[in-house]
Amino acid sequence: MATQSGVTMTISSRDRVLMAIDHEAPDRVPILLGVSNATGIKMTPYRALKELLGIDAPDDYLYDWPELGTAAIDEKTMRRLHSDVRGVLDLEPARVLDRNRDRPPHDDYIDSWGSGASEIKPGQWFPMVHPLAGATTIDEIEAHGWPDMEDPTRVAHVADQARTLAGENRYAIVATPWLLFPLERAFAMQGMDTFLMNMALYPEFAEALLWKLQDVCKQLMGYFLDALGPNVDIIKIGDDLGTQQSLLMSPDMYRRVLKPIHADWIEFIKDRTDAKLMFHTDGDVFPLIDDFVEMGIDILNPIQTSAGKMSDLEALRDRYGSKIVFCGAIDTQRILPLGTPAEIRAEVGRVIDILGPGGGYMLSSVHTVMDDVPAENILAMVDAVEEHGRGASR
Repeated sequence: MATQSGVTMTISSRDRVLMAIDHEAPDRVPILLGVSNATGIKMTPYRALKELLGIDAPDDYLYDWPELGTAAIDEKTMRRLHSDVRGVLDLEPARVLDRNRDRPPHDDYIDSWGSGASEIKPGQWFPMVHPLAGATTIDEIEAHGWPDMEDPTRVAHVADQARTLAGENRYAIVATPWLLFPLERAFAMQGMDTFLMNMALYPEFAEALLWKLQDVCKQLMGYFLDALGPNVDIIKIGDDLGTQQSLLMSPDMYRRVLKPIHADWIEFIKDRTDAKLMFHTDGDVFPLIDDFVEMGIDILNPIQTSAGKMSDLEALRDRYGSKIVFCGAIDTQRILPLGTPAEIRAEVGRVIDILGPGGGYMLSSVHTVMDDVPAENILAMVDAVEEHGRGASR
């Protein structure tokens, strides 16, 4: 609820989000949970949450992908979490989904790119299948069997889902196509260590691979955006660029190699939609935020407060608070898994007091809520927003 001239008005979740991303103060800080792997909840805590709440709902997986391990949260739970957003996702082609459902138990999961995951212990999967692991030449890039982005089953559901959500006009619509990010896709194709080494040893090959991935990703993104039409408020993209204390590469290398690709990617999307663009990148990426602003990124996620200068929320607010929207900032390394509910409520209040006043902040966990987070702590986080969502200094 909000007041204007003494009259109490109801603000919808969608209006709350739109106000915040326009740097206006809504009735409370919006909550962005459950609409992508980067803002989701793993299946183990999701099951515990449903049990705690007495909610009977199926154990469905985001992107229809059990090996990813992230839950597709049911509507009743989403409402209890006070999430102000709903997601629209792409899918792997139907033939790939069918093939993986029918494969022998414990066999590797292989996606449409030829990359995939291996079971490292029962029910836990790790990306270990890299189809271009040994490649170092442009000929090997061209010879690879690249995925068919023309397959209509990837986005056949998108238009109806987006149109339905827009017709309801209750929640902000966040579109999260899976891993259409050139650097992370290069890691999937070669392995992170291998590709980062190739950026130094075989720069012509590495750049050619990144641009090839960019071209293939843009094909699917074009169809995805066409299906969404005007029925979308936020498009999420990203590339993990940081570590706990620094960047994965020097700022000079980023600006020389990746920034032109990201700028091209952002321009491609913004030419096709009026939606705000959210960029996800873990780690300490403070040295690149000026670049993000310059490229037209509207929302930065997840604000990993355990990583280097990203922990200095006052500095982030003072330097960038009027230039970019922050999304995230609730720590998943210590606070959510190890804190008490009282400690979590205090941390939520602290973060909101710094980033919330005047709009420009949406609360979320720093990346996915992992298996070690108790259900009680998830509720403590979202309920603290209801209690403290305007910030003490407003």
